[in-house]
Amino acid sequence: MGGRTVTLDWINTADRTSPWPEAQVVVAGLGVSGFAAADGLMSLGARVVVLDESEAHADKATLLEHLDVTVRLGRGVTAELPPGTDLVVTSPGWRPTAPLLQQARAAGIPVWGETELAWRMQQPDRAIPWLGITGTNGKTTTTQMVESILRADGRKVAAVGNIGRPIVEAVLDDVEYDVFAVELSSFQLHWMNNVHLHSAVVLNLHEDHLEWYASEPDGMARYAADKAKIYDGVTDACVYNVDEPLTEEMVEGADVVEGARAIGFTTGIPDISMIGVVDDLIVDRAFVPQRRTSALELAKVTDVHPFAPHNVANAVAAAALTRSLGVAPRSVSEGLRNLHLAGHRISTVAVGDGVTWVDDSKATNPHAADSAMQAYESFVWIAGGQAKGTSFDALVERFASRMRGAVVIGVDREMIADVLARHAPDVPVRVLDDTHTSVMDEVVALAGAMAGPGDTVLLSPGCASLDMFDGYADRGDRFVEAVNRYLS
Repeated sequence: MGGRTVTLDWINTADRTSPWPEAQVVVAGLGVSGFAAADGLMSLGARVVVLDESEAHADKATLLEHLDVTVRLGRGVTAELPPGTDLVVTSPGWRPTAPLLQQARAAGIPVWGETELAWRMQQPDRAIPWLGITGTNGKTTTTQMVESILRADGRKVAAVGNIGRPIVEAVLDDVEYDVFAVELSSFQLHWMNNVHLHSAVVLNLHEDHLEWYASEPDGMARYAADKAKIYDGVTDACVYNVDEPLTEEMVEGADVVEGARAIGFTTGIPDISMIGVVDDLIVDRAFVPQRRTSALELAKVTDVHPFAPHNVANAVAAAALTRSLGVAPRSVSEGLRNLHLAGHRISTVAVGDGVTWVDDSKATNPHAADSAMQAYESFVWIAGGQAKGTSFDALVERFASRMRGAVVIGVDREMIADVLARHAPDVPVRVLDDTHTSVMDEVVALAGAMAGPGDTVLLSPGCASLDMFDGYADRGDRFVEAVNRYLS
């Protein structure tokens, strides 16, 4: 490996004003965040080398090459760290065990994620507060709620991060934003070390992405530790889930800026320094002077749509984050009412012959599927995909009595079918080996045959989708199209 063992003396404290033309930066991966990182670093004058084993991003490579970025695509290009590397910026999906990243660490070369890079690239004289959102489920919904509430309060806000828009892109935008709503996955948090969020929340914590931590002796503990990093460096409010004590323990163990407060959120009656629900009202006992004796109404639970218990919890968490920034109470209710969520989350797509068809393709782990299953008394379950090392036993055991049938697809279909056989032996199950996306028509036909009047056909896979589809949205879209053909 040709990389040097001593990096530039300023690299560990680098910011936007640092002498970037002195630095050679390797960007690992040419996905959405990798492209944004390369483009941003190039704009600061750094010498940028982009490496990606896939040749699927040739169009992005051509564009970067026109900007004097060195791009190497294809099998084997990430095996060796290029000589002269001063910094590696990794895409979030790259595991710590990747040879390129291991070589960098062994040589004492810093490895950042795009989140860390974006924080360093901010204008030093204009600090924009970041509100951070993580958790196993509900991150995107809560981020959208935060964004909508802030807009209702008259703030210029960008929803960035895991929600789809790279943070670097927003940081370099010509718009002078007032605040960033930053959705953060465990992958992004793993590579984040010097970010100081204004406020942050861990919504919940359940098994997910354990395959990413397969080399760790206790993958779940490492996953939790990465989630907990969101609280380190918080300046104002660490928001935790009262119903999940582990999230409060994360706050207690965090290295925060002196004066930062612990704020609980709950769908029950709130105690002091909490936001919760009383008589179908979302109320504040955290950010009001009279919090010891009374609570301030922020919104009605009926302002939350689509209405579901887990969505009310998301709304309460969003209220806590935004109130930490001083938004007006009316902005919370207005923002929740104005919100139109992105699709594929417990979305009714059709009703025909007494059967309701629901697209919950965004449920990419068992806990997310659990939230959807709670809403339906009887359903045919469409499941499967990439299980990511998670277990379906508790889910199937809990809802076996509600299942009228199951159709299972994807790379981990046999594992899920085995769980169904053990815990729901009376439920008819069809396992499809076809891995082409056109299989969705057969999936819908089989599920429709199992369902009767009053039942719901529920696409809530509990798995990731990239074994067969371009993403959960593609999976959901193909389901909706197949349902429309089936009912026509």
